[in-house]
Amino acid sequence: DKLQMVSSLDGRIEEARKALSLSEKKLNALATQLTALRKEAATLLQKQIQPILSDLGMKDADFRVKLSPVEGFMPTGCDEVAFMFNANKGGELREIGKVISGGELSRVMLAIKSLITSNSLLPTIIFDEIDTGVSGEISSKVGSIMKRMSATTQVFAITHLPQIAAKADSHLKVYKKVEADRTLSQMISLTGNDRVEEIAKMLSADKVTDSALATARELMNG
Repeated sequence: DKLQMVSSLDGRIEEARKALSLSEKKLNALATQLTALRKEAATLLQKQIQPILSDLGMKDADFRVKLSPVEGFMPTGCDEVAFMFNANKGGELREIGKVISGGELSRVMLAIKSLITSNSLLPTIIFDEIDTGVSGEISSKVGSIMKRMSATTQVFAITHLPQIAAKADSHLKVYKKVEADRTLSQMISLTGNDRVEEIAKMLSADKVTDSALATARELMNG
């Protein structure tokens, strides 16, 4: 048995080399196919995201997907993928994490997620204060995009902006209450005049005015 093992060692090594070569060919074919699919998806993403960013007040923004080949194989193929971004006309594209501000990041993430929900069957998506750094007219557009997403996906949005809260189908108010020296988190569902008053509070600094109530109703009907 020992002699047989020694004498057949070269043959077994050659068989292993052939198996390894075959596996590498199969892996290379799959990686090449994945790269082609990524290039196709990157082109589509760049095309679709641009009008959304423009609608969110970033008409001069440039968003690109950069694919770079790597040596050998990784668990995700033979590519390194980077999102490149520039917010200003004529500026230089750089990796998104190095140049983007908080408000810009919120809008880019919303644009990407709106495309994801329109192309897949995500049952639920949660936005936890994705409107950070967003205000005024842009916040209303952010709310409109979320509203469109809710046609195919259940959307939960945690927000402090009345322009976004006013577009919801359901409005839940979360607040804190002290009972017996303990702070408890409470949540209630708002409807009718209670909801109008809450949105008016979000619009007002202190006292709720008639104009704030009128604006709240206008936002809810918009």
